[in-house]
Amino acid sequence: MPPPDAADGRDPLAARAVALAVLRRVERDRAYADVALDAALANSALDTRDRGLATRLVYGTVAWQGLLDWHLAHLAGRAPETLDLAVRLVLRLGCYQLLVLDRIPAHAAVATSVELAKRVAPAAAGLVNAVLRRAARERATLPLPDAADPVRHLAVAFSHPEWLVARWLELFGVAETRLLLAADNEAAPTVLRARPGERDRLIADLAAQGIVAEPSRYAPDAVEIDAVAPHALAGYGLGAFTVQSEASQLVALLLDPQPGTRVLDVCAAPGGKATYVAELVGSRGLVVAFDRRRRGAAAIATGARRLGIMRLAVGTADARRLPLAVHERFDRILVDAPCSGLGTLRAHPEVRWSRGPADVLRLAALQAEILHAATAHLAPGGALVYATCTLSAAENEGVVEPWLAAHPELERDHAAAHLAPAAAALVDASGALRTLPHRHRLDGFYALRVRRR
Repeated sequence: MPPPDAADGRDPLAARAVALAVLRRVERDRAYADVALDAALANSALDTRDRGLATRLVYGTVAWQGLLDWHLAHLAGRAPETLDLAVRLVLRLGCYQLLVLDRIPAHAAVATSVELAKRVAPAAAGLVNAVLRRAARERATLPLPDAADPVRHLAVAFSHPEWLVARWLELFGVAETRLLLAADNEAAPTVLRARPGERDRLIADLAAQGIVAEPSRYAPDAVEIDAVAPHALAGYGLGAFTVQSEASQLVALLLDPQPGTRVLDVCAAPGGKATYVAELVGSRGLVVAFDRRRRGAAAIATGARRLGIMRLAVGTADARRLPLAVHERFDRILVDAPCSGLGTLRAHPEVRWSRGPADVLRLAALQAEILHAATAHLAPGGALVYATCTLSAAENEGVVEPWLAAHPELERDHAAAHLAPAAAALVDASGALRTLPHRHRLDGFYALRVRRR
């Protein structure tokens, strides 16, 4: 018997089945949710409405996993990790629809989850039915940890790991941490980067396709749109735009790449900043971009070809051991360092569950090595930007302060001098660019610009 919301002729399990397959890849293979979802949607026949539902189910279920598992332990009478993976994921999907979403009727959430269980774990269909029916009955009274323990209470209520909540409480205090945690659970906006100076034209072209688009607040070429699959829009294949977050665009602009300058990007994949810089330096300039993964380097080259960029040389190399001549110097260097990614939890909710304190320490050590290696290739009078997409002080100030102390030839260069006036509010007292999801509705980035004397 089909679930009750199949009356409109659509398969009510189609979007949920795609979401379940993506969630399985995220948990079993540690795949990035956005990459796995894009691949799954590309191979599906879902219509626009179902693509939107599948997207919301994936990102929401991963983001709220901590809260969902807390409630599932109570509802099922056992720890969720003791359940078979498929059963655990079906229950999370069902509980997300019942306990977090507010537009799916309870009977539809239960029925579709039971039908989904029959496909992937038939023996557990009865368990799924019982647990989710109980969730529907008790959802208004399900308990949370006692607020007397603020770390655990906030970690469960806002679905973040306790170690991260504890660090942010020290950094931001209780009130602001609540805002940050809540912001992390909101959907990240879809942002495009127009060709430099062609933002108004892009907005007009999108409007002609029926796409709601508006200029972003801080970056001059950024456009925020309401669309699930921007890669499918007209103009993408012709290089009229690329997908890049506004904070990421600001980091590229902080380099202040002038026409004709030589730029080195040492950790360049997937290539958003490298291609933007290449557009800004123009045909008389040159961007040399490296990434340690062959696949990453290939992605940069593919993006450059789509955008019609010629003056971008791409190579595969470990940023700590660059294949450059000892005397080779660049006017600008970008060290967009591999980091914990804790500032991008809106777009990458799975990161909160895959990172731990040991990762922060490991990455900070790696970032320091990369910075010292890149500094050797900065020309006199040249500028270097160190950037991360994390809110971890150990990976930001904890890396740059010892680095600057070891390199007296470098001096801080105030970020506000190289960004549009609207972005001046994003520059902190030390002169670094610092964006926060709850304050600025941007991913959490840190970027420091220095100049060689």
